[in-house]
Amino acid sequence: MKVLILSDIHANYPALEAIIAKEKIWDKLIFLGDVVDYGPHPKECISFIQNNADYYVCGNHDYAIAFNADCNCLGASREYSMATREWHKQLLSKNEIDFLRAMPIQINVKIDDKFLFLSHATPLGDLSKYITEEELEEQVKLLTYENILLGHTHIQYNKSMHGSLIINPGSVGLSRNSDKACYAVCEKGDFTLRSVAYDVQITINDLMKSPIPDICKEGLKKVLLHK
Repeated sequence: MKVLILSDIHANYPALEAIIAKEKIWDKLIFLGDVVDYGPHPKECISFIQNNADYYVCGNHDYAIAFNADCNCLGASREYSMATREWHKQLLSKNEIDFLRAMPIQINVKIDDKFLFLSHATPLGDLSKYITEEELEEQVKLLTYENILLGHTHIQYNKSMHGSLIINPGSVGLSRNSDKACYAVCEKGDFTLRSVAYDVQITINDLMKSPIPDICKEGLKKVLLHK
């Protein structure tokens, strides 16, 4: 059984396409939230998750669009998120918004006799909090899950705490520690963190055609280029 694990696509379809092209075939697909905001391709990315994800949870940006809520971003990211969110709302259909609304906050699934607990930002279900290593350890102590899958940080990691393995696949569309599209795979019971190069200029070109303010376009361009 091969399980493809994705998180934080952020409407960057070329990054998602690169992962699909590299992995080609999988048995199950897990998505850990944040399919929208920041990027120029929300409809394509939502469609992929709708049609291909076997298990998924809601991210803070998904929730923000679905319920007109605050995504609780910090710094310049807040301005970028608000600008792209207003644009995405104009692009998305009722069906797509309803899909975001119906995303669960947390789920526990069983694949090949392996139990996986899925949540976006924290093991206890906060959608937007960036927890410290110490806070993560304290939360894991309260749970009894063998494998905990988280997203949100846009940073890949694989950690063992209190008998639990915590996996973060990183971000497909807006990685903080790589200029590639990041993800994870679980195959024959083993987790591996992976990444693949993609043509970021396609994403940037499409972003530049958007109606969001120029300052947000340039800011997101720098983030995508890691400048």
